[in-house]
Amino acid sequence: MSWKDFSIAVPASTANLGPGFDSIGLALDLHLNIHVSPADAWQLEYRTAEYAHLSDSEDNLILQAARNTAVAYGKTLPTAKLEIETDIPLGRGLGSSASAIAAGIELADRLLGLEMTPQEKVRIGTDMEGHPDNISASLLGGLTISYFDDEQLETVHVEQVDIGVVLLIPQAVFLTEESRALLPEQLSYGDSVRGSAAANVLSAALARGEWKKAGKLMSKDVFHQPYRQDRFPDFQEIGTACRELGAYGYAISGAGPSLFIPVKSGEEERIARALGERFPHYESLVTKPAIVGTKSQETVA
Repeated sequence: MSWKDFSIAVPASTANLGPGFDSIGLALDLHLNIHVSPADAWQLEYRTAEYAHLSDSEDNLILQAARNTAVAYGKTLPTAKLEIETDIPLGRGLGSSASAIAAGIELADRLLGLEMTPQEKVRIGTDMEGHPDNISASLLGGLTISYFDDEQLETVHVEQVDIGVVLLIPQAVFLTEESRALLPEQLSYGDSVRGSAAANVLSAALARGEWKKAGKLMSKDVFHQPYRQDRFPDFQEIGTACRELGAYGYAISGAGPSLFIPVKSGEEERIARALGERFPHYESLVTKPAIVGTKSQETVA
């Protein structure tokens, strides 16, 4: 099969939003971009310094996902050269792994002409990730609310999300495996009921665009934040500052260490500046939801 150069763009994502543990994801307007061209052997060239060490890795997630997708469809993946740039911080809880997996799925779909449905892409990505929150958001864009077990995957997709976003990003990398190790193996029945109720109301509020109400529920998580928050400098103080500044709420982004702060559109610059001055050991970054998910297009010469 002959093919011409093409490009792939994948948005970052934040997951959980408090009690929506392993099920709620929101795509963010930070992107992994790949230029794909024919080559006789696989070549990966990262043009972002933070990722440069991944260039020669045979277990690179982009390649893993592409090969897994090809195998799932009984196809042999042709080789290519990948020139990769990304403004998604690595290991900061902003879906860098999910973005790589989404890119690999899109890469295989394009190279092999599979014409996969969005649902098929999300299923393969979820099987690789183990949970659908980040990967569904990166593939579909917007807000996603999902259920997954080994047999069934169901996703509600909210395309339009009208908020501004402030991210507080520390210098330290916090590996997902390390963060997961902090979680308990069991919760009491009462805690589980309260956590489920919080997630239910959060999901309904998000689907209706009621971010003020959703922000209140972000602090009601019992599944992960109580066990992780001590690893974040000034976690409680940041919450107090967010309330004083008029943010909707705040939550650990995925497994951390970044913090996700949804705000009213138009207020993000003011709130980011104030938080950056008050908590200088965090980078205060302004962004917004990404309405478009993973996409590819032929490169124009």
